[in-house]
Amino acid sequence: MDRELFDHFLRDETRRGPAPDDAFTGAAGGAACGDLSRLSLTIDGGRIAEVTFDTEGCGATRAATAALAETIDGATVLEAASISIDDTEALLGGLQPAKRHAAQLATDALHRALSAAAASSLPLDPSTAPGVGPDSPNLNASEGGRVRSHERVAVAVSGGVDSAVAALLERERGADVVAITVKLWADPETDGTKACCSPEAVLGARAVAHSLDIPHFTLDLEADFRRRVVDRFVNGYAEGQTPNPCILCNGEVRLAAMLDLAERLGATRLLTGHYARIAWDSDGPLLATGADAAKDQSYMLAALPPELLARLGFPLTDMTKDEVRAVAARHGLAVAKKPESQDLCFLAGQGKTGFLRRHGNLVDREGAVVDRSGRTLGRHRGHHNFTVGQRRGIGVSLNEPGYVVATDAVANTVTVGSREELETRRIWVRDAVLHRDGSRVDNVRLRYHSATLPATVGTAAPGRHDALELQLEEPFTAASPGQTAVLMDGETIVGHGTITR
Repeated sequence: MDRELFDHFLRDETRRGPAPDDAFTGAAGGAACGDLSRLSLTIDGGRIAEVTFDTEGCGATRAATAALAETIDGATVLEAASISIDDTEALLGGLQPAKRHAAQLATDALHRALSAAAASSLPLDPSTAPGVGPDSPNLNASEGGRVRSHERVAVAVSGGVDSAVAALLERERGADVVAITVKLWADPETDGTKACCSPEAVLGARAVAHSLDIPHFTLDLEADFRRRVVDRFVNGYAEGQTPNPCILCNGEVRLAAMLDLAERLGATRLLTGHYARIAWDSDGPLLATGADAAKDQSYMLAALPPELLARLGFPLTDMTKDEVRAVAARHGLAVAKKPESQDLCFLAGQGKTGFLRRHGNLVDREGAVVDRSGRTLGRHRGHHNFTVGQRRGIGVSLNEPGYVVATDAVANTVTVGSREELETRRIWVRDAVLHRDGSRVDNVRLRYHSATLPATVGTAAPGRHDALELQLEEPFTAASPGQTAVLMDGETIVGHGTITR
């Protein structure tokens, strides 16, 4: 630690005080010693125009916060977003291990203030800021402090290996890269270490971005996510359906919001680590399957409007998962061997039943397990615990393997039958969207990891349809109401709808 620097910032009162009008404020605290750091900043033309701070607790926290306030005053937004915990510590000439939390609190406060700015509608593109030019002062001359001469792109960084490699590849390509992470869910019952969009995931994503010398922004979408995704998930189960929240989130919440932020940061495109690709025809872009069939994620992106695809990109389009991990290992990325998250982000580490009870008041309610004729075979603890196509855990014995063939939310019954009774060659979907003429549909995917099936939908015109009927050329089992039917022309997605029966 440089004692002279430390004492200077410890005594600095220059920027200490209340938040200015129209300021974005971030605060961080809760360390073992009870310290608190607060930073407030105003933004004008992509540059930080005014900074104030306040602290509680030890002198190290006060010195670190004051040093950070002085450093970002007049800096561009991207310069501030590039500051890591190590950078803050370096401003004081280093800190003893027991005092490193001071740098962490000050840095967290800064990035929470920047997150508040990211959630606003304010332009944040520093290339338009007054005085930005080749001779302007900046923290990192390669990251936005100068008028850029090459493309700026935003990369959706989740903290996993795929998005980290996507960002790395773009940086190596010579692009001016900005990282964006969304926070979707914070719940003490959720294991944030296993969720892709938790507060813990945000910190991991920021660390990944800063390890690549890339500025990082957090976009807090929790309220919108709860209303438009989680509430519909809970309501779907209450109505006897099996919703697919990831398709809703990607199609309606997360990517559109990140694209908006990317545009306000001056980025031409938003890139993600998804395994998918974009195909163009005479009418514009469409989503298509990725090269790695085992990792193809186009199903989960199927509800993306084509008008957004023109501003999206998938750097991993032609790569396999093994190739991505090899790139990460070769560059020494800490996430090279990080396991993939398998759960829904809001269910990570907890069961679906408990979640539905706490967030939707879906409590166990005893009902009848019946066969197709209505004959009672047994009892169950609630229709919402069952999914069409389910085989295990039904709780009744038949002379042959039994499957859930239907649930009835009103009667609270679960109907079971044979595999043959579950099979169908006709599927009805609601809220269908066709991006191209229905005559182009020649196959359909009815579950995330299921194979596509030959199918037709007739000659329905492009646009929205209250209902459509799919004709399958071969029988399919376990077409669950609430799941998404992805309509395809070869490997290209030309529409989607929600299965009703």
